[in-house]
Amino acid sequence: MKIFSRMYALCLQWAKHQYAVYYLGVMSFAESVIFPIPVDVMLAPMCLARLNKAWRYALIATVTSVLGGVCGYFLGLFFFDSLIEPMLKQTHYMDTYKTAEIWFAEYGVWVVLLVGFAPIPYKIFTISAGALNMALLPFVIASIVGRAGRFYLVAGLMKLGGEKMEKKLHQIVDWLGWGLVVVAIIAYLLYKYI
Repeated sequence: MKIFSRMYALCLQWAKHQYAVYYLGVMSFAESVIFPIPVDVMLAPMCLARLNKAWRYALIATVTSVLGGVCGYFLGLFFFDSLIEPMLKQTHYMDTYKTAEIWFAEYGVWVVLLVGFAPIPYKIFTISAGALNMALLPFVIASIVGRAGRFYLVAGLMKLGGEKMEKKLHQIVDWLGWGLVVVAIIAYLLYKYI
């Protein structure tokens, strides 16, 4: 099944769209608050489609992601009890929130920097930072460093690889996609049962 290669071709088409920059900004903002799909799936094809604009795209993704993170922070700060906590319980994310609480207690602001860079749900930590009343300025600085590190790395890799990477990626994207699905299932099962 070539589901991922079709999705990849579609992403490359969207990446060349005249409003792609706006889609990237909206997706990046939303991913920091509620959206479950990582920005990289839009950023990487956009960088490949227009290599000369890769750094600009990384900047847009960083700025809008940090703004979304600040929005998530204020949602956690002002609406945790009335809105966020019931939603976390309903969507079975309460355990993830409890993990975020523990990480914040142990590592403080460094958690924001880590999850800003790593493929860990950033939105849970933006909301948690507000709910736990973390200082806003360190939160914003850590978010900028983490998100910029991640998005500029993606843009840099796409620029470095260029057209050769695009062709190779098109050949192996189905293997990568199904491999990630298998890894995600194994990670979920390990997390759930160990």
